[in-house]
Amino acid sequence: MSTPDRSPLEFYFDFLSPFGYFASLRVDALAARHRREIVWKPMLLGISVLKVMKLQPILDTPLKGSYIRQEATRYMRRHRLTLRRELKTPTMNPLPVARLFAWLSVHAHPYAKPFAKAAYHAYWQEEMDICTPETLAPLARTIGLPENVFAEAIADPQASQLLRRAIDAGLELGVFGSPFFRIDGEPFFGCDKLELIDDWLTQDGW
Repeated sequence: MSTPDRSPLEFYFDFLSPFGYFASLRVDALAARHRREIVWKPMLLGISVLKVMKLQPILDTPLKGSYIRQEATRYMRRHRLTLRRELKTPTMNPLPVARLFAWLSVHAHPYAKPFAKAAYHAYWQEEMDICTPETLAPLARTIGLPENVFAEAIADPQASQLLRRAIDAGLELGVFGSPFFRIDGEPFFGCDKLELIDDWLTQDGW
């Protein structure tokens, strides 16, 4: 747990982001090591990259796309990770799973992070396109989410509003990619910044 005078580590992620998935495997342990609370928050690359920055998806960007694929491969070698879903595989619609996470974060908070972890695993390690109630339901059962709560979350139109609110709040803070972190008011972008954040927390900033 964080001490009263220390801000939590904020972790922004998109379920479509492989580097967001990589970060999700390490960020909790990092926060715990420094006795900081951690808050997982949704973001959508389709909003920040395509609509706000008006850029094309990074994997479709000449030169940079090839580099990112190589960087992902190198990262996986270093951390002994594998992905069953290939980066070239067409992406799913991220809105249903992101809306459910946003709803859980507000109305059933203890289930939010376990759901996000289960969803990330299903998408990247089981190649599941978790974008319908039928594909999301097994994940809810896996984390012990009561069926009536899941049904309420799926049917509640507020889920869309909660996600939009979370996305807008992130954009106001400058969140543009996944993974994106904020700690002590400082922004950090990219999975490779986890080591830098570790140093930042060790030294109480600089």
